Amino acid sequence: MIVYPNAKINIGLNVLEKRSDGYHELSSVFYPVKELCDILEIIPASDFSFSSTGISVPGNSNICANAFELLKEDFGIGNVKIHLHKQIPIGAGLGGGSADGAFTLKALNKLFDLKITNKELEKYALQLGADCPFFIDNTPKYVTGIGEKMTAIDLDLSDYELKFIFPDLHISTAEAYGGVSPKIPEISLLNLIKQPIENWKGEVKNDFEISAFEKHPKLAKMKEKLYADGAIYASMTGSGSVIYGIVKELFV
Repeated sequence: MIVYPNAKINIGLNVLEKRSDGYHELSSVFYPVKELCDILEIIPASDFSFSSTGISVPGNSNICANAFELLKEDFGIGNVKIHLHKQIPIGAGLGGGSADGAFTLKALNKLFDLKITNKELEKYALQLGADCPFFIDNTPKYVTGIGEKMTAIDLDLSDYELKFIFPDLHISTAEAYGGVSPKIPEISLLNLIKQPIENWKGEVKNDFEISAFEKHPKLAKMKEKLYADGAIYASMTGSGSVIYGIVKELFV
């Protein structure tokens, strides 16, 4: 079985407050970007194995293997061979790793006919990471909490083109949160996102941009370039470092 874990962008990202458990309360809109994806192959095997090509996957523990272990423990599924061809940049705010974990769960569910509902899959996905549950339904969502509270929203960007700038820059989670000051915005993101896209500029904000742009001025210049090239809205996604722009497509 071959599946294609896709990226996501954050349209607005507000850090509201720091919780007693060390996590932060957030509000954001997650939007799937299916044109940008990894390639994940899972086939039954006598022994479990994981391999990867493409962009190097750091660390000894892999989220795809962790997803397999979760379902093996609860359902006793057989071993599989997992191969991941990594194309979504790592540490870029695009959620590629989270997508890989969630799509592994979905593929195993189908491969072994486990009949796990999406709601149950979201619970497993949350054990892998805060952004993982989003990729189970993989539709636009207003996300709060640490990423586990999701509300479906009516947002369609199919009439627009997404342009990306991929800086050769990795912003760690620790660096990102170390430079942000939590606060409650005057107008909630959920209200702002309902406005026409032409009204988003200057209103729909990613709180991580302030410190990221101060530390890495080239990111601010990339955002400015997208606006100069005709984007009606541009932003850094997640805690960085990829910058995207929404451009109105011209139909001839």
